[in-house]
Amino acid sequence: MQTGSGHVAIVGDGQMALVLSDVLAVRGVPVTIVSPFEREAAPLASARTSPRLPGFRLPDSVIVTADPAALQAASLVVCAIPTQFIRATFARMAPSIGRGVPIVSVAKGIEVDSFELPCDILLAATGERPIAALSGPTVAAELARRLPAVLVAASTDPLLASSIQSAFTSPWTRIYQSNDLVGVELAGACKNVIAIAAGVVDGMGLGSNAKSALLARGLAEIARIGVALGGKVETFFGVAGAGDLATTCFSPEGRNRSFGERLARSGNVDAALSATISVVEGVPTARAIVRIARERGLDLPICEAVHAMVFEQLPPRDALRQLMTRATATERIG
Repeated sequence: MQTGSGHVAIVGDGQMALVLSDVLAVRGVPVTIVSPFEREAAPLASARTSPRLPGFRLPDSVIVTADPAALQAASLVVCAIPTQFIRATFARMAPSIGRGVPIVSVAKGIEVDSFELPCDILLAATGERPIAALSGPTVAAELARRLPAVLVAASTDPLLASSIQSAFTSPWTRIYQSNDLVGVELAGACKNVIAIAAGVVDGMGLGSNAKSALLARGLAEIARIGVALGGKVETFFGVAGAGDLATTCFSPEGRNRSFGERLARSGNVDAALSATISVVEGVPTARAIVRIARERGLDLPICEAVHAMVFEQLPPRDALRQLMTRATATERIG
């Protein structure tokens, strides 16, 4: 892909699709948003605004369509689809994506049935091709206001990582490179589960001491499962790990944190989920992580507590009690 001349197609019409199109458009890169749904594409194309991102206006240069044929002109495809829907969406759109055209995923999650990460799902759905992930602490509402943000472009193909770095660098975005694709994707997936627990802490009014301790021990759990599945430990203490975790757990706009807060206050999982128009990726990912951890004998008490609250109706106060009464031990990372 030649930065500045290649055509980028973003599959998805959610928050990240919108703000990344703005990053590309400001640099003069031709961008097309390919929505999975005609009913979403038409209003976005005409109004240039979306209820998913209030106050944001899509640049006039960005084309919006629901026709997969628009992918044929792309020299880079961006996957901005929630993880649990990637396989079906890209299986349908794959015939329109050129052979060898790279795909970069901004999705953060683990597919429940297969335990696969977004890039693995994309390769299965579209065939072998250059693949990458773009991740980091990226609250869409802040990117929409063009506030400074740092991301990581991860790929085993250094040329692709460099190309993505160039394409998505803007006056308000700085991109680092990494060759730890697995680690970056796992960090992005697992932090959503810890963010749900952070929201529960907020909803219960437990204070900053408890929340900071939760983040520290949550990061240890992320590193533990991440290394077990092939990631590099240093990845989890960088921008894609600790950086993304902190933003997700503290940002008022974080959907996973907000879900946890509503869950603590209402005690009702369905009600907490229905209060958002966005997908709460941490919920299905919690199920996948706990299944993986149990199969591998990994100790992930915070992830287990989130799983129990969401899928076993364990009251948040009981989950907290279980965490606080665990046997004390020497602190360890990973």
